[in-house]
Amino acid sequence: KMTQQMRDLQLAQARKPPGPSSPNAAKRLYRNLSGKFRVNYTSFDEGSLVGRGEKEKLRKSYLFQSNAALFEAVELQDLDRVQEMLKHYSPEELDLNTPNSEGLLPLDIAIMTNNAPIARALLQAGAKESPHFVSLESRSLHLSTLVREAEQRVNELMAQVVNEAPNADCSEKEKQLKAWEWRFRLYKRMKAGFEHARVPDAPSSVHLSVASSSSLQVTFCEPLSVNSAVVTKYKVEWSCSPTFSPLLGEAVIDKLKDLHFTIQGLVSGTAYHIRVSAYNMKGWGSPQTSTPPFAIPSNWREYDGRAPRRRGQAEALDHLLGQVKTVHQHCICHEPCKNQPQSRKHSVSKSLKHLFHPGSKFLKTLKRGLYLTAIFYKDDNILVTHEDQIPVVEIDDSYSCLLMQDFLWLTKVSCMWDEILWLRQCVTVSQSSCSCILQTRFKMLLAISQMQGLLGIQDLGQVFFEPVKDKQGNILIVTLKEVKTNQTFESVRWVPICKLQSSRKSVSSPEEPTALDTLLISLQDKLAYHQRSSHALSAGLYLGYLKLCSAVDQIRVLVPEQLPNILCHVKIRSNPNISREEWEWLQKMASVEEPLPTEPEADRSQNPLFQELQVAIKELMTLVNIPLQEAKDFRLYSQEVLDFGDQVSFLLLLPPSDDVCTAPGQNNPYTPRSGFLTLPLQIFELGEER
Repeated sequence: KMTQQMRDLQLAQARKPPGPSSPNAAKRLYRNLSGKFRVNYTSFDEGSLVGRGEKEKLRKSYLFQSNAALFEAVELQDLDRVQEMLKHYSPEELDLNTPNSEGLLPLDIAIMTNNAPIARALLQAGAKESPHFVSLESRSLHLSTLVREAEQRVNELMAQVVNEAPNADCSEKEKQLKAWEWRFRLYKRMKAGFEHARVPDAPSSVHLSVASSSSLQVTFCEPLSVNSAVVTKYKVEWSCSPTFSPLLGEAVIDKLKDLHFTIQGLVSGTAYHIRVSAYNMKGWGSPQTSTPPFAIPSNWREYDGRAPRRRGQAEALDHLLGQVKTVHQHCICHEPCKNQPQSRKHSVSKSLKHLFHPGSKFLKTLKRGLYLTAIFYKDDNILVTHEDQIPVVEIDDSYSCLLMQDFLWLTKVSCMWDEILWLRQCVTVSQSSCSCILQTRFKMLLAISQMQGLLGIQDLGQVFFEPVKDKQGNILIVTLKEVKTNQTFESVRWVPICKLQSSRKSVSSPEEPTALDTLLISLQDKLAYHQRSSHALSAGLYLGYLKLCSAVDQIRVLVPEQLPNILCHVKIRSNPNISREEWEWLQKMASVEEPLPTEPEADRSQNPLFQELQVAIKELMTLVNIPLQEAKDFRLYSQEVLDFGDQVSFLLLLPPSDDVCTAPGQNNPYTPRSGFLTLPLQIFELGEER
C-alpha cells in the first residue's frame, strides 16, 4: 500500500495549477515485485530535457504514472481519489483503457469487486471492459490463474522469510510477503465476486415515444435489483412483430451518461415494437418491452398535410429586399452619393468641417430632446468615452412626434444595422416636404450613422424594450451589445461597471434623476435583461400561456423575467414532437363544447399526453397565480403546434376570448407573482426571431 508521504506528494502535485503535472503516485506494490515493470520515479524538469527522444520518454513515464495511480486507487477502493483523478485528467492522460500486466482494466477490477460507485464513475468517463474476456470461461480461467500464481508467490516468500536469518534482505522479503498477501486476497475477492454474480435483471421504466415521422425515442433506467453485478452496457432491439422475429435492428449503448436512444430511419405509419436488455460480466439479462408496447413514427403535420409556417419565409424576404434595392439603385436619392468622388477637394473640406462640428462628438450632458446611447459590455466592463461617459449622440432636440411608433420603427431598423447608409439615402427624397414622422426617422438614421462612425463598428446590438425618460423631457433610446472577444473601438475605452457607477457625479436630485442617471442606476438590470433574452430553451414540448394587455398606443405581452424572449411556460416533456395520434386527440378535445378537463377520467387515464397536460396546466396556473378552478374556461390553441426549430415546440393555453387581452383601465383580478414583465408585442416578436 502507498505510504502517507506518497499520498501527500500525489495530492500536492495534482493540485498544482500550472502545467500538465501527473498524479505521480507511488509505484503500485505488485509492480515492484517484477523487475520488468520497475520505473525510476525521480523528479524531473521537462524544460531541461534535450531532444525528442527524451521528451517521448517523459511522456511515456507520465502516462505510466497516471495509469498506475488510477489502478491503485481502484484496487484500494478509494472513490474520492478516483473521482478526483477523473475530474482533473483526461482518459488519455490516465490511459484509461490500456490493460495492465495482468490483462485487467480499472473497470474490470471495480465490477469484479462489486464496487458500484467506482464502476459507475469509470463508466461515465468512458471506461471499457478488457477485450481479453471473450467468454465466461476465459474470465473464470484468468481469475483462477491470477489467484493460483499469487498464492504460489505467497508460499515462496513465506518459506524464504521463515528459513532466513533476520537481516536487511529478510526485512525486504517480509514487505514483499505482505504485499503479495494483500494481492492474493484481492484476487480471491474478485474471483468470488465473479462466481457469485448473476446476469442483470431487465431495465426498468422503459418508455417509448414518437420523436418524428421517421424516428422513435426510447428511454430507460437501471435495473431495480441491487444484488447483481454492475451493468456496463445496454441493447435496444426493434421489430415490426411483437415476437421480435425477425429483428429489424439493434444498437448497443455503452455510453451510460444518458440512458436513452433514438432509432432513426424508420418508415412513417409503421408500428414498431421495442425492447431493452442489460449486460454485465455474466452476460445479457432478459429484455424488457417498452411502454407502450409499440409506437408509430409520425408528426402532427401529417394530420392535414400542413407545411411548416416559416418554410421559405427568410428566403422570400431576402429576395424582396434585393428587389427593393435594385429598384432604388438608379433613384435620385443615390445621385449625391455617386457624385461625391468627382470633387475630392469639396469632399475633404466637408469632412474637415464634420470633425469640428459639435454633433460629431459624444455628448456629455443632455438637454431637452431625443438621444441614442450604445452600451457595449464584456464581463464586468463597459465601453465609455475618454471623459468616462456612456456614448450618447443626439437624435432630435425638438422632438414632438409619437414616440412609441418611432421607437418601434427603430427596433426593426436594428435588424439591419449594415444597411443604415442605404436607408438614409432612400429617406432623403424631397425631405423638405416630409412629414414630422419621416423627418424624425431620418434624424434617427443620421444619429445611428454618427454612433457607428464614432465607435467604428456597424452592429450596435439589440434595442432595449423601452426608452429611458426623465421629468426634464429627455428621452434615451438604449442599445445593448455583449462583446465576446477583445475588440478595440475608436474614441472609447473599457472601464469596470462598478467604477463608472461610483465615480459619476450626478447633476440631478434623487427625487428627479436625469435619464443618464436613471440609466446608470438601472444598468445591471438592463444587462441582465439583455443576457437573458438570448438564452434558449432546452429541447422539449412546452405549454405556453398567452396573456396580453393593451394601452393607448401599444399592446404588451406577459413574459417571465428570466426568459423574456419566450411566453410564460412550463415544460410538458423532453420530447418536442407531437405525433399524429396525439394531435388527433387534441383536435377531438377542441371540437367538444366542454371546458378543459382538470380532473382525470377513466377513459383518459391511459393517455400519456392527457396526464402530462394535467400536470403542466396545474403547474402553469400556479406559476401565473390563477386559481385552478378558473382553468375550466381556458382552451388549448388547436390550430397548430408552434415549432421553434427541431428541438423546441409549444402548445398554447388561452384564457377565455374576453380575457386574452386586458383593455385599458380594466382590472386583472389575478395578478402574476413577481418575476414577470410585459413587453411591447413588436419587441417580443423581434426577440423571438433573434
